[in-house]
Amino acid sequence: MVNRRSLYLLWLVALLAILPGCGSRNRVPEVPPVVLSPAAWQQVDREIVQASRGAAGSAGDYARRSMRVWREQVQVQTEENFIPWFTGYWTQQWLTLRVAWYKMSQHRDQPDNRLALYLQDAYRDRVLEPVAEQINPDLIRERATELYVQLLGQQIQGIGERYRPAPDQFALHLERIPAIALGPPAARDASLRGVLTAKPFVQLPAWLALSEEIRKAAAANATASDNGLSSVASKASTRLEATLAPRGALSAVAAAVGKAAGMAISVASAGIGAMMHESDRPEMVEQLRVILNSALNEEWQNLMENHATGVMAGVWSLSGRIEGELAGRVGMEPRMDAIP
Repeated sequence: MVNRRSLYLLWLVALLAILPGCGSRNRVPEVPPVVLSPAAWQQVDREIVQASRGAAGSAGDYARRSMRVWREQVQVQTEENFIPWFTGYWTQQWLTLRVAWYKMSQHRDQPDNRLALYLQDAYRDRVLEPVAEQINPDLIRERATELYVQLLGQQIQGIGERYRPAPDQFALHLERIPAIALGPPAARDASLRGVLTAKPFVQLPAWLALSEEIRKAAAANATASDNGLSSVASKASTRLEATLAPRGALSAVAAAVGKAAGMAISVASAGIGAMMHESDRPEMVEQLRVILNSALNEEWQNLMENHATGVMAGVWSLSGRIEGELAGRVGMEPRMDAIP
C-alpha cells in the first residue's frame, strides 16, 4: 500500500511538472515588431489616405440622411406655422402698418430691409427653432465629424495590425501628420494621433477652435449671401409691398397713423377687407410656398455642399488636411479640396 501511494505521488508530481511545458508549447509566440522600409511606410500612408476617404464617405451618408429629415421637418413647420400666419388677414394688416411706419420714420434702412429682419425673426421663431429642438445642422456637423474620426481610427488600427511597426514608431508617424492647424497657440493645432486619441474628441481644444471658426463663417455667410433661408424674408417683404400697394392700404394706414384718436380700419371695412383677402389668399399661399421651397432647397444645398460652412465642414477640414499632407508623399492625386 505504501509503495502504491508513493508511486501515485511521484506520478502526480511528474504530471504537474510536464503540464507547464505543454502549455508553453501550445501558446502562440508573440510576433516581434517589424522594421518597416521607406516603401512600406509609403504604403501605410496610401492606406491612411484611402481610409480617410472611406470614413469621409460614410460620414457624408450619415449627414445626408440626417439633413433630409431636417428638410422635411422644416417643410412641415413652414406649412403648419409660418404660411398660415404670414398669409392671415390680420398679419397682413399688421405688416402693412409696419411698412407704413418704416416709410414715415426717416431711418437710413429701406422699409423692405427692416421688414426683412422682422420676418427673419418670425421665421426663426416659428420654423427653425422648433425644428432645431429635434434636429440641428450644427449638431449634425459635430456628429458627422465624430463618426469620421471613429471610423478612421478603426481603419488605422487595422493598418497597424497588418504592418506591425513598433508601437512607438507608429505613434510617432501619426504624430507627424497634421489634422488641424489653426495655431498659434499650439492648443489650436492637432496631429492625426492627437485627434484619434482624444477622449472625447468633441472636447479636444483644437476641434473646439475649428468648430468655432466654422460657426463664425456660417454666420457671416448667412448674413452676406442672398442664398438660402436668409433670403426668404427679403423676397417675401418685396412681394408683400407689391401686393398691398395697389389696394391703397399703405396710403390709408399712413393717413390713419397721423390721427391720435380713431381707428385705422373700421369694423365694416375690416370685414370687407377680410373677405377680399380670403379670395386672394390661395394665390398668395401658393406664391409664398414657391418662394419658401426654393429658398429651402438652396439652403439645404448650401448646408450639404459648402466645404467651409456646411454640415460636412469639419470632416472636409480634417480629411483635407490629412490627405493633403499624405497624398504628395506617396504620389497620389490629392482630393481637389484637400488642404496642402
